[in-house]
Amino acid sequence: MTTTEKHIDEKNKILKGLEKVYEKLIEFKKAKNSELVIIRENKIVKIKPE
Repeated sequence: MTTTEKHIDEKNKILKGLEKVYEKLIEFKKAKNSELVIIRENKIVKIKPE
């Protein structure tokens, strides 16, 4: 495996991990019925996870 292939593999693993974290965050917010704070159009917005 070359260095480039290793970097691509690591990148893919990191992205999959971030997707799992995002899904768990949404699950948690739904369970606790708390707002999710995001940035939309350079403004801080609080939304209900639905």
